Amino acid sequence: MQNNKPFVIWFTGLSASGKTTLSEHLKLILSNIGLASVLFDGDTMRQGISKDLGFSDEDRKENIRRTAEMAKLAALSGVNAICALISPFLEDREAARHILSEYNFIEVFVDTPFEVCEKRDPKGFYKKARIREIIDFTGIDSIYEKPLNPEIRINTDEISTEDAVKMILDYLSGKELIS
Repeated sequence: MQNNKPFVIWFTGLSASGKTTLSEHLKLILSNIGLASVLFDGDTMRQGISKDLGFSDEDRKENIRRTAEMAKLAALSGVNAICALISPFLEDREAARHILSEYNFIEVFVDTPFEVCEKRDPKGFYKKARIREIIDFTGIDSIYEKPLNPEIRINTDEISTEDAVKMILDYLSGKELIS
């Protein structure tokens, strides 16, 4: 059972770090314990509400803003939000935190090493970026600013999906956001 205001879990990390896998698993577990939640995944956002955006710094900023506003609408309706986006810039993540300041904002830094993410490369993005088929790809020719003080830090190269989600659930329980 959930107490107080809804929470927003904001997963950030490089492409192929494990954000989507963790967020989908977390959403399933929350559903299984009776907690309504909605998932805003970066790929899904870019296929819909943000399909008009590219990958310039300004477009990335706008994608984060739109996602934060969607999460706020969910939270206003009493639904927990799970957001999984690269969200490479500190300033934009802080702006999302500000937009969602009336709710329990929890930043989860999926701190998987670059080399591991590039080796995984399930969508072939790193390979395309290396041969310049993709320009402004985060981690190759666009920077990723690591979070300074995330509430939770996870390296999916060192911990299983189940154990990582348990860390998040333990955090939520410790903050009395779930019981």
